[in-house]
Amino acid sequence: MVQLARYVIGFTWIYHGIFPKLLQIAPLEQAMTGSLGFSDDITYYLVKTAGVAEVIFGLVFICCYRLKLVQLLNIIGLVGLLIFAAIMTPFILLEAFNPITTNVPLIVLGYYLLKQQGHRDSKDNI
Repeated sequence: MVQLARYVIGFTWIYHGIFPKLLQIAPLEQAMTGSLGFSDDITYYLVKTAGVAEVIFGLVFICCYRLKLVQLLNIIGLVGLLIFAAIMTPFILLEAFNPITTNVPLIVLGYYLLKQQGHRDSKDNI
């Protein structure tokens, strides 16, 4: 179960970095980032940079999922992205496959991994 959670979380970060941001900017990504008020050029680079960061974080998560800091960054990042979407483009919360239906399950999986790490650490100290 731990390995399944590890790969689901990691590959989700990678997927969300590659497909809606790097290969082709999805209109929704453009709208959300564009709501920050930057020019089209700056928005383009912000989306691309976010895509690269998500791919890198997904790879780091897969490789370093046992590190508490990486697990916490995952949860904090997902909560932050959910809040960002809710504030900047609240209409998205009513769409199919919205940040609630994607981020909340990943947050729960991240919490599960964090708890598993806690159990592992307590067993090592015995």
